[in-house]
Amino acid sequence: MGFMCGRYVMSKATGDLLNHFEAKEVEGSPPPPSWNVAPTQSVPIVAERLDEGTLDRHLLVARWGLVPSWAKDIKIGSKLINARSESILEKPSFRKAAVKRRAIIPAEGYYEWQKTEDGKKIPNYLYSDKEPLLGFAGLYEWWADPTLPEDDPERWLLSCTVLTTTTQDALGHVHDRSPVIIPRDRFAEWLDPDLTGKDDIQHLLDSLPEPTLTPRIVSPRVNSVRNNGPELIEPAEPAAE
Repeated sequence: MGFMCGRYVMSKATGDLLNHFEAKEVEGSPPPPSWNVAPTQSVPIVAERLDEGTLDRHLLVARWGLVPSWAKDIKIGSKLINARSESILEKPSFRKAAVKRRAIIPAEGYYEWQKTEDGKKIPNYLYSDKEPLLGFAGLYEWWADPTLPEDDPERWLLSCTVLTTTTQDALGHVHDRSPVIIPRDRFAEWLDPDLTGKDDIQHLLDSLPEPTLTPRIVSPRVNSVRNNGPELIEPAEPAAE
C-alpha cells in the first residue's frame, strides 16, 4: 500500500520545531502532540514567508490534503494527501505549488503497513536513529471558501501535501512508495523562493540522498485513527504461540 496509508508522528513542542527548522515565527495555533497524524487533520509546516520586506522561515498550520486554489470544494483534499514527486511539475493540482509554494512538513517518523503472505498487514514505524526530526518535502496552497464572505477570517484555508517517491533502499520490502525526505543541510535549497525553474526543481529532487531509516514493528492499535499516544511507536509484543 505504501505511504498512501498516510500516518505519521508529530509530538515535539513548537519550540523544538522552530529550533530544528530555524524558523522565526509561528502563525496559527499548532495542533497538540500526535502519535497518529491522519489526513485532513491540522499539521505544522515550515515555509519561507515575506514579512515586512524580509524573507523568514515561518511555522504555519495547514490541513493535510491539498486543496488547489481552483477547487470547487474542500473534499478534493482527502484525495491529495500525497503527490508523486516524479509528476508534480506536470499535474494541474500541484504544478503551481511545486514552483512557488514548497514547504517542509516536520515528522518524527511514519507508519508503513507490510503485507504478509497470508494477506495480513503488519504496521511498521520508520524513524531515524540520528535525527530527532525528519523533514518531508511538501507543497502548500491557499484556497478561498466560496461559501464564506470575503471578510470572514475562516475564508482562507491553508492546506498541504507530502511528496512521495519509489523506495530503492534496503527497506524496499516494507513499501513501494515513501515520503521524500529533505536532509537538514538542504532545507534552505528546497525552501528557496528563487528556485523556480522546473528543471532545477526536478534536479534537486533527483539529487536527494536515500534516507537511512530504521523500521520497527508496532502494535496494530495504530490502525485506528481513534488511538493515540506514545505507546503506538513502542515495539509490538511478540504474538503468543
